[in-house]
Amino acid sequence: MSFGDPNNPYGPPQGQQPGYGYPQQPQAPGYGYPAAPPVGPYGGGPVMTSMPGTVSAARVMLWVIVGLQVLGVALFAFGAASVNAAKNDDKLKDDAAFQQLADYSSGMLWGFAAFAVAWAVFAIVLAVKFNTGGNGVRITTLVFAIITAILGIYPFLVVGLIHTVLAILVAVFVGNANGAAWFNRPRY
Repeated sequence: MSFGDPNNPYGPPQGQQPGYGYPQQPQAPGYGYPAAPPVGPYGGGPVMTSMPGTVSAARVMLWVIVGLQVLGVALFAFGAASVNAAKNDDKLKDDAAFQQLADYSSGMLWGFAAFAVAWAVFAIVLAVKFNTGGNGVRITTLVFAIITAILGIYPFLVVGLIHTVLAILVAVFVGNANGAAWFNRPRY
């Protein structure tokens, strides 16, 4: 097929020379598809420079858990020292409420205090690592929050309820898309 054939549907329109036709109109700026946003160095979205609000709230909640742990350490230590000192008191041998408390040995109460100290130190380390930590810190924080929520259920007192609620919120805020984006961001 050649363009000289008058019945060629792919040839130039009749009566016009190739390259001639309607006059070309210049494109006005701003029309068409918008330009794409800049792409991060690893093909993802733009690089995050500030911590999202939910992740920052999770870090604050970890610091509140640390404060509650310090309060728990003080209560367990005071309880252990009191039980140890009062076990030899003859007046308290007939007191049912004291005997219930005395069923816990002072060593067990000191063990609870030591566990509360260790748990507080663990929460401090996680809260401090929020700025520089990677996905491992995120996963560790999720596991910490889930275990804290479970441990807060047993002594379902006001402090246990507060621990449970805070731990659930930390797990949700760190586990959502903002938390994943923050802890998986590239670091230079």
